[in-house]
Amino acid sequence: MIILSTILLAILAILILVLIYSFIVGIIFGAPYLPTMNDQRQTALELLDLKPGQTLFDLGCGDGRMLKAAAQKGLNAVGYELSPLLAFLAWINNWHYRRQVEVRWGNYWRADLTDADGIYVFLLTKYMVKFDGLVKSKAKKGVKVASYTFKIPGKKPAAQANAVHLYKY
Repeated sequence: MIILSTILLAILAILILVLIYSFIVGIIFGAPYLPTMNDQRQTALELLDLKPGQTLFDLGCGDGRMLKAAAQKGLNAVGYELSPLLAFLAWINNWHYRRQVEVRWGNYWRADLTDADGIYVFLLTKYMVKFDGLVKSKAKKGVKVASYTFKIPGKKPAAQANAVHLYKY
């Protein structure tokens, strides 16, 4: 019994360390894990106006809720997540949609965005200029971007609703 409780405590300690790591890394590379509320997910998908079969990239996909919402609308979805725990959770949450959804554990700043018809982000203000450069250099012409809460400095949104800003490149 003592060995079992020691093992459980060790597992709990490891999970806590992974969560702390994930939070700190999230802040350093873009944003901490804060899931987008359902209303804003639906607004983002409406503003992006992607057609079934098109591809949405979610940069910093967290637990994969946006990926699931996209798949439910017939879209293909690719999510990048830096936290291994959240990437695994996103993969589990989208198992049912595995033919449409791909979760990539990795740094989205290095992502190849050429297959994206639409991109969804929920980044902190201080990263939006860098993000704008990423889209300009790595995404195809005509890609649409939905940003929850934070605007891209110096770029006028094509549309706005429910705290979601749409940009066209």
